[in-house]
Amino acid sequence: MSAIETKLAELGVTLPDAPAPAANYVPYVIVGDLVHVSGQIAATADGMIVGKLGADMDADAGAAAAKTCAISLLAQLKAACGGEIDRLQQVVKLVGFVNSTPDFGDQPKVINGASDFMVAALGDKGRHARSAVSAASLPFGVAVEIEAIFQIA
Repeated sequence: MSAIETKLAELGVTLPDAPAPAANYVPYVIVGDLVHVSGQIAATADGMIVGKLGADMDADAGAAAAKTCAISLLAQLKAACGGEIDRLQQVVKLVGFVNSTPDFGDQPKVINGASDFMVAALGDKGRHARSAVSAASLPFGVAVEIEAIFQIA
């Protein structure tokens, strides 16, 4: 087991198989030493996490949804690295989209669910630049979608 997967196991997380794209795009693109991972939607093995922050979900539930996106991002990274996730050098950037009402203002708290998980799982390699923005709606009505850029060896 890789060092990263060992740390994930300590956190009670096992990476799932990388989710397949839901439309006409690829799950990731490697350019030089950067892996650009397409947006990963909030989902668990039980299905998609749907809801609108500020209407039927609070920031804590949104943060939990964002964590599931982070897990899927790492699963895509592992696939991009041919199964060798320890090639990760740095999480460069996360861009988080929050399905929220116009008056909801806690997008940063929601996306912290992914950011905090990356740092807990990866240490300093998990520290990253970030955007957290509101969206009027997201695919399938999911609560959160996050894309990422990773640097690999």
